[in-house]
Amino acid sequence: MAHSGKYYGLFLKSLLNKEVDIDSDTLKVMLCNSTYTPNQDTHQYKSSVTNEITGTGYTAGGATLTGVTLTYNASTNTIVLDADDVSWNGATFTARHAVIYDSTPGSDATRPLIAVITFDTDIPATSAPFQLLWDAAGIASLTVS
Repeated sequence: MAHSGKYYGLFLKSLLNKEVDIDSDTLKVMLCNSTYTPNQDTHQYKSSVTNEITGTGYTAGGATLTGVTLTYNASTNTIVLDADDVSWNGATFTARHAVIYDSTPGSDATRPLIAVITFDTDIPATSAPFQLLWDAAGIASLTVS
């Protein structure tokens, strides 16, 4: 399946305002259902995200990303965000979006959003692992030109 991923536009503002430190902050990925409508241009903090999923095997706020890397490729002028794949075992829920955010700040109103991945369709799991297998090229890239 192909899924579309985008950086939230205001992530760059949060980054430049030193609200996010990819190297030392805790990044998380939360899942939302199909009634969340991501807005790349106006959603800046976790408090803008609605309709987080609930269900067996899922903890509110999502999972912590491990193995987070941010690399720059000079030959393609791209910055790539990547992390280890994520799995919720014994899951019973349905998700449509994966939202990556910085969970280090103290409240949802100050936790910057980073990126959103929208699945082609609702993806259900019934007493089975629900996995986010990031692309080999990384979670998201940004071209610097």
